[in-house]
Amino acid sequence: MPSSDDLRFVALGDSQTEGVGDGDDTVGLRGWADRLAERIAAHHPGTRYANLAVRGRLAGQVHEEQLAPALALRPDLATVVAGVNDLLRPRFDADEVAGHLEAMFAALTGHGARVATLTFPDVARITPLARPIGSRATALNQRIRQAAGRHGVVVAETAHHPVVTDPRLWSPDRLHASPLGHERIAAAVAHALDLPGSDDSWTLPLPTPCPRPTGWRAAAGEARWAASFLGPWIGRRLRGRSSGDGRTAKRPSLRPVRPVPQSGAGGP
Repeated sequence: MPSSDDLRFVALGDSQTEGVGDGDDTVGLRGWADRLAERIAAHHPGTRYANLAVRGRLAGQVHEEQLAPALALRPDLATVVAGVNDLLRPRFDADEVAGHLEAMFAALTGHGARVATLTFPDVARITPLARPIGSRATALNQRIRQAAGRHGVVVAETAHHPVVTDPRLWSPDRLHASPLGHERIAAAVAHALDLPGSDDSWTLPLPTPCPRPTGWRAAAGEARWAASFLGPWIGRRLRGRSSGDGRTAKRPSLRPVRPVPQSGAGGP
């Protein structure tokens, strides 16, 4: 991390970086990027932070809409996390998605920012109905690692650790992290950045095992999930709608961050 206390941190991405699943639209969203900013501010009291992420955005839209404003803020640190919305589309091109991510990596590092990203978990272990797109996540992760390596981008390897598919780290929609999941993501990125006080405790399983339903209970759970979340999501796609329609970034300008003391790197 840069040594200056006056550190500028800018987050680019979609709903996960916006913080969906950690709070709501009435009380406000927190999310892993906000949590990471608080961790950074504990060591860099002058940290200022902007979050340009907007839910529903594809990687190409993040590139088109957020890169120029991010560069204008002259970040010392930037996070770029996008691609999950692309994975879910009928037409998916891993090279195209990775190309947008790499273009952002190149531009931000070329302007002197340290950049961090992360890999995506096996979605089939979170949502069995998503098994057909598991290979897509694997292909995209491989390209993210390659692009990151070419530009000196830090990668938080969340894909490798079983804990990231623990249901308690995910919201009921299984697409967005829960508050605990957002805390684990923040800890993972802090560890990848070698932030003081961070460690690999975010990779550890939760203290109490989580029993997973089997048989008819599992099937019934999948049916409820499909009716409550998958169906409405498909409906929006068919109507050409997005959850991000009409939305703008929640924190488009750099603002001071209130540091939050950290009791551990990975939460419970």
